[in-house]
Amino acid sequence: MGFFDGLIGNASKVLPGEVQKEIGDILIEDEQVTAAFKLIRDLIVFTEKRLLFVDKQGVTGKKVDYHSIPYKSISHFSVETAGHLDLDAELKIWISGAVQPTISKTFRKDNPIFDVQKILAQMTC
Repeated sequence: MGFFDGLIGNASKVLPGEVQKEIGDILIEDEQVTAAFKLIRDLIVFTEKRLLFVDKQGVTGKKVDYHSIPYKSISHFSVETAGHLDLDAELKIWISGAVQPTISKTFRKDNPIFDVQKILAQMTC
């Protein structure tokens, strides 16, 4: 997966060490990135303590929104795979006490969403 996958909305795995350097300022002491996925400029980052959504905004991407969710706050999540006519796969995450999903991310293929789901299942159990 490469640049063109990102342009059409396909998530791709990123080396944890690269992401560790990029978001090091918001990580707490001794917090390590265990897995990460890139979607164009945005990131989905798993650490041993929390799930981070990094949303780069604007033309230059200098403005960044960091959404941090401790794993213990995730009450449940769902994965909807792509179909024949609907080519998008979708991940939804509910935070404790929320009736509607707090986070909803769309993927263009099933494979990356299955990887994200496996990590979420492992971290929230």
